[in-house]
Amino acid sequence: MARSARIVVVRPPRTVRAFEPATVRCILFNKPFRVLTQFTDREGRATLRNFLSDRDVYPAGRLDYDSEGLVLLTDDGAIQARVSDPRFHLDKRYWVQVEGIADAGALQRLASGMELNDGPARALAARLMEEPAALWPRDPPIRFRRNKPTSWLELTLDEGRNRQVRRMAAAVGLPALRLIRAAIGPWTLDGLSPGASRTLAAEEVYAALRAR
Repeated sequence: MARSARIVVVRPPRTVRAFEPATVRCILFNKPFRVLTQFTDREGRATLRNFLSDRDVYPAGRLDYDSEGLVLLTDDGAIQARVSDPRFHLDKRYWVQVEGIADAGALQRLASGMELNDGPARALAARLMEEPAALWPRDPPIRFRRNKPTSWLELTLDEGRNRQVRRMAAAVGLPALRLIRAAIGPWTLDGLSPGASRTLAAEEVYAALRAR
């Protein structure tokens, strides 16, 4: 009886993009309140152009016009995807000043999950915190109501749907008054005043993202 022929499938080698760190640009930027995370705006609002001279980088993910804090900008598409795509689960940490005092039930619901109009959402971590020690004043300041106390939450998420943090806070009865992104993965606001930026070494960015 003749033996059946053995079929060997030869796959072409994967194409791996050459890593050229000298050509990759990465910038950390502390976005002020009421600044768009883009370089142009037909309505004349403040944009990244008001603060950054490098126009060949793009934000890895968005941060709302009325939110503040950390934005990572790069000219590298792979880095943009690793930072912004929720499939890669890169943690982002937020400080949220809310109207009302968060109790244990609200924190538990934020961490255990809820249903928003665009699907389920939950925080990886949720805790009550003191007002951040190095917090800068917002211009204009938030509006306080005399009979409504405020408190600060720290929420960690690994996705960033449209206004997700604000919607989650509202869902537990704590409207967000001020929202600051404090960290993206290993990078934080430390040493960055509003409108300030610093350049990251591409090797540092790739090493940090590969480690996660």
